[in-house]
Amino acid sequence: MNYNEIGFKCGLEIHQQLDTSKLFCNCSSEIRSGKPDKMFRRRLRAAAGESGRVDAAAEHEQKKGKYFDYQYYNGGSCLVELDEEPPRCINQEALQVAIQLSQLLNMKISDQIQVMRKTVVDGSNTTGFQRTALVARDGFIETSKGRVTIQTLCIEEESAQLIERNKTHDVYNLSRLGIPLIEIATGTEIVDPTHAMEAAEKIGMILRSTRKVKRGIGTIRQDVNLSIAGMPRMEIKGFQELKSIPKIIDWEIRRLEHAKSKGEKMASEVRKAEPDFTTKFLRPMPGADRMYPETDVVPIVPNMDKADLPELIDEKAKRYEKEFGISRELAGLAAHNHLDLDAYAARFRNVKPGFIAEFFLTLPKEIKRRYDLSIEPGKYADEILARLDQGKVPKEAAIEILVEFAKTGKADYSRFAGIPDGELEAEINKIVESNPGKSQGALMGMVMAKFRGKADGKKIADFLNKILKK
Repeated sequence: MNYNEIGFKCGLEIHQQLDTSKLFCNCSSEIRSGKPDKMFRRRLRAAAGESGRVDAAAEHEQKKGKYFDYQYYNGGSCLVELDEEPPRCINQEALQVAIQLSQLLNMKISDQIQVMRKTVVDGSNTTGFQRTALVARDGFIETSKGRVTIQTLCIEEESAQLIERNKTHDVYNLSRLGIPLIEIATGTEIVDPTHAMEAAEKIGMILRSTRKVKRGIGTIRQDVNLSIAGMPRMEIKGFQELKSIPKIIDWEIRRLEHAKSKGEKMASEVRKAEPDFTTKFLRPMPGADRMYPETDVVPIVPNMDKADLPELIDEKAKRYEKEFGISRELAGLAAHNHLDLDAYAARFRNVKPGFIAEFFLTLPKEIKRRYDLSIEPGKYADEILARLDQGKVPKEAAIEILVEFAKTGKADYSRFAGIPDGELEAEINKIVESNPGKSQGALMGMVMAKFRGKADGKKIADFLNKILKK
């Protein structure tokens, strides 16, 4: 498809939960489940925005005439979430993360941040609005297909979690309501569907580089805004996986082209991305009528002094590969899993950084595959790596030691004490002499079976070669 010929325009909105306490209270941001401590019921109505008009999307929701039941969990919600107490001061940790991200995205940060109310009456917020604040604008990221502008970065409240939808009412979980949410909106420089996926991936990498974002299904969401020449803009919500972005965009383009060829009249609307890569109508497109100032929160002057910038994950991966001489794949795994290879390499200088990365990232997978055991190597890293660093056990023993920890919660290090070179060579010689006619591979297997975890595999191979040549 020639996306330029059809007048394809596309931009992204990325929503990412932060791993801090809530935005306007001190409640935990852990999303709770199970039997709630209390239940509350609300009915909502659409209020006029700053323009004096009621937003079309809000009016559409109000016409459904539903009421809403809210699950309340002690410690995860308070009177702020119930809209029975004014919001407290904005979470400074969350705000500083927003400022960090603004700088990483080359944006201009607002001198004064004004919290606004965005009308939402679908039940996902007890107040009937969502608090949101513009932090920065006019930034950019670089991609393989050119620069993509970042128009705005906002910090806002996450909505309540939908649990059940019925004809007369919906049920929501309040423990998600109020979690700090970063909203990043790009410009329309995205040239095709795969470019949209690349831009979303790049922004996701920058978000994770702060180490202050939540991970897992539902903690990050991508919305796509798109249009083709002669047709209105569509907003597609509900992307959970990056790989689905190109397929759904292509389907929506075909839907718009078909409607255009039939001469159908269409209006801008919000649509939901479906698991089969199609879309369906959700509601009319919201507009400026939904916004008005939040009078319960004073304007904020951002503190720029504390915005120390983290090293980007992609840059750290390149540095690990170059400085430690490890493979690109292993360096990428270390950086994306936030393994502080610098600190471990400095502490354990006699252990190669590549092996340290394997210890944390690949040995647990190998143990799961070979023994069907789960292990968190970080719990035992200091004591095992210290023994490797001091030469008390060989690196080949690491996997066997971890297996013992996985099985019993402890390890007998005396079983893995290294064997002196002279003794090792003599033992290998005995195995060779007592197995005449055996191939080198068979002999290597016998020696490894006897000394696994006690001697370096390369050292064993070198001694075996030396003996066989004699």
